[in-house]
Amino acid sequence: MQTSLELGLAQHPLIEPARVYGTIREITAQSIKVEGLSNIAALGDRVKMLEPGGGFVEGEIIKISRQFVTITAYGQISRLGIGAKAVHLGQQEPRPTSGWIGKVLDHSGRHLDGSHAPQGDMAVSLKAAPPRNRKTIGARLNTGLAAIDSFLPLCKGQRIGLFAGSGVGKSTLLADLAKGTNADIVILALIGERGREVRDFTQDTLGPQGMKKSIVFVATSDEPPALKLRAAWLAMACAEYFRDQGKHVLLLFDSLTRFAEAHRSVALSAGETPSLRAFPPSTFGALAQLCERAGPGSEDMGSEEIGSEGRGDITAVFSVLVAGSNMEEPVADMVRGILDGHVVLERNIAERGRYPAIDIRRSVSRALPGCASERENKLLLHGRSLIGAYEDARTLIKAGLYQAGSDPLLDEAVEKYAKLDEFIALKNQETAEKSFEKLSEILPKEDG
Repeated sequence: MQTSLELGLAQHPLIEPARVYGTIREITAQSIKVEGLSNIAALGDRVKMLEPGGGFVEGEIIKISRQFVTITAYGQISRLGIGAKAVHLGQQEPRPTSGWIGKVLDHSGRHLDGSHAPQGDMAVSLKAAPPRNRKTIGARLNTGLAAIDSFLPLCKGQRIGLFAGSGVGKSTLLADLAKGTNADIVILALIGERGREVRDFTQDTLGPQGMKKSIVFVATSDEPPALKLRAAWLAMACAEYFRDQGKHVLLLFDSLTRFAEAHRSVALSAGETPSLRAFPPSTFGALAQLCERAGPGSEDMGSEEIGSEGRGDITAVFSVLVAGSNMEEPVADMVRGILDGHVVLERNIAERGRYPAIDIRRSVSRALPGCASERENKLLLHGRSLIGAYEDARTLIKAGLYQAGSDPLLDEAVEKYAKLDEFIALKNQETAEKSFEKLSEILPKEDG
């Protein structure tokens, strides 16, 4: 039975709940201190700071002390002044819906022009805990890319890193995965990208075919760090929403490096102590928390509608920017340890015109050898040995110092390297089995 208050609110939907106001006491370039909200605030709560003339700037609480809360702003703060009011808004959790499919949305689930997108019935947490009692990694996926489907298989629920510098074909590879992988929903998180690149990626690189089953979340490079973080958490929360409906979700996250840089900026504004490369320790915890939420769903959370194997899965590809192919940078070094494999794009390969510019020797999928048959594993091992032998002797071969007959493995590598290189560049393969058929045409048949 409804109370008198509930009946009154139902009859007057424009009545807003009571708001709690604080007062701005300090403004710096990176943060704002507000008095009067400490007793009700929680980390991550949103706050609306009022400007003269009726405007406002929203922000997020990143630190709470006995007297003040520290806020990082979502916009320009030049019109804010000491003594201005700040309204506590709470968590403002998103409400994903299937109506978002085919849309490009911002950090708050709105269209990029600021208009509101449709909202679902259920709010989801931006920072949910990862599932417990997870299923094991599932079957091998078909991506249409011969290199991925053979040497570097991607399985349902697997999490891999895509390590690349700028201009080596990372965006094109992500778009190929979005269009070619057999997933129910594709979630793309473009964090810190240039605005022009976002338009080019969604309209040209991804195109109408890729957008049919995709939701793209965007936080451009000029937006405040807190909004980049929120867009990242929103993309993951949306992926979890569809996973919990039994869907297989492919999450393409570009990039973890910009996420880490945004987290560093916010954490330093909150007063954390910088550590390696100025990253505070909490940044590496945030990276692990984000990545761990992707992966297989829980096997004990199913229903008759979803099936006996439980809820769906999130297969994730996280890009990591590496300057000069330096895999020892702090973000790259840590991410390799928490993901289920890594694909390295090499500039030297891109410069000689082979795309995707995957360095097979430096890349690995931890789904192997379990996801491939004995015969397939023998083919892959032999292919890797030939690629390694040729690339180790590349300087001698190019200088004309190699003599045929001195090393049988190198002789075979010289004969077949060009065909293996062409194989790695193949796209639009129907299945992984078709890719292995082409690989077996290049390499000697192995007894199964």
